[in-house]
Amino acid sequence: MARRGLLADLAFEAALSLRSAADAASALREPNLRIGVTGLSRSGKTVFITALMHALSSGARLPVFRAASEGRIRSARLEEQPDAVVPRFPQEDHLAALTGEDRRWPRSTDRISELRLVLDYEGASGWRRGPKRLVLDIVDYPGEWLLDLPLLGKSWREWSDETLAASTIGRRTAIFAEFREFADALDPDAPPQESDVQRAAELFRAALGRARTEPYGFSALPPGRFLMPGDLEGSPALTFAPLKPGGGDLVPGSLAALMARRYDAYVEQVVRPFFRDHFARLDRQIVLVDLLSALNAGPEAVRDLEAAMADVLAVMRPGRNSVLTRIFRPRIEKVMFAAAKADLLHSGDHDRIEALLRAVVERASLRAESRGATVAAAALASVRATRDAVVKEGGREFPAVLGTPEAGETIDGRVFDGRSEAAIDPGELPQDPVAALTGRVPEGSLRFVRFRPPARRTDGSFPHIRLDRVAEFLIGDRMT
Repeated sequence: MARRGLLADLAFEAALSLRSAADAASALREPNLRIGVTGLSRSGKTVFITALMHALSSGARLPVFRAASEGRIRSARLEEQPDAVVPRFPQEDHLAALTGEDRRWPRSTDRISELRLVLDYEGASGWRRGPKRLVLDIVDYPGEWLLDLPLLGKSWREWSDETLAASTIGRRTAIFAEFREFADALDPDAPPQESDVQRAAELFRAALGRARTEPYGFSALPPGRFLMPGDLEGSPALTFAPLKPGGGDLVPGSLAALMARRYDAYVEQVVRPFFRDHFARLDRQIVLVDLLSALNAGPEAVRDLEAAMADVLAVMRPGRNSVLTRIFRPRIEKVMFAAAKADLLHSGDHDRIEALLRAVVERASLRAESRGATVAAAALASVRATRDAVVKEGGREFPAVLGTPEAGETIDGRVFDGRSEAAIDPGELPQDPVAALTGRVPEGSLRFVRFRPPARRTDGSFPHIRLDRVAEFLIGDRMT
């Protein structure tokens, strides 16, 4: 067994090196940058890609993005993506949703997709002056897939022990109670009954789903495909669960051995191919984080988010590339964490949410930066749906945001019709970001509603918050 595992790992690494060498050879012919874009459900990654691609291709105002603000971008056009078996990111459909008469947010994606943008620009300095070209490949994938990557280094027993231990801590105790009651009654060393396996997986999947939703807002919930199975729905690779440890080694033909075999199939046939074919080929990565929802769910959710970010950054292979690593084992040189939906806060809180995000990812960032990677955090609204406002109440003034709440949104008993503007006081973030990490922000003290997309500016662009800064970080150094 150990020998087969070693040979499989060697073959996997060899395949990675060959693929990397092929990508490096292609980049010699035409400069290319592959950027991974991910985020958990409703974190705004679909809107981010749509807004960024529209801004770059339409000549929108991006003051901090130097190539744009200096007028050095000569043209930007979408071209056919390089991977024929990967779906194309439906840029045109998403843009139509944002700009149509009813102005709605595009639907979230639950699968991987790609989009290629070719930028012709003028080099700005030294030997780089003159006409240049950069091929930008955007790889869009669900954040749940990213959270699966740490499973590559864990056996079923290790994952099972960690998952069961976490399920007895804090608010997870109640969420996973029904699953634990059923699983604890099973004998891991007994022969398996498929009905028991199905029921355990069903209860475990239901608990994962509850843990992610309000009012809990947990993030670290692998296996990610349990929450978005797609065409794997009902397959053995998605029909397993953690179990209490049996006595010693796994008994051949036992329930535990079956669970371990299906977990291994999930890692080998789902997680590993994603890492090999897509993730390991990325040059840069942006992770959109719904930090506001975690804050509103309480300190447990924030700490869980912190742990999740540390886990995923550890498997990103962050670091500075040399000639050899770029050819045979490329590293992710830049990682951006973006606190999405910053437009739900008054602009006076944008720096605070950014500082809080830096605190959340600090542990992960230090490790990546020690290897030569550059890690940054930003408050972001790819499409800004609100404006700053002031509300008066009881003789006092409070900062607020003004926009058009979506139909059916409710706050303080008021139900919005989707047509009328409203000023919302979202509450105030603490000045000290450590307060949120240590639980000194009252749970539910922030109030958010979902706003409709805004009308475009007269030049056809969307209002945004720091989209230009994110663009400069991700691609600015490649367009000097």
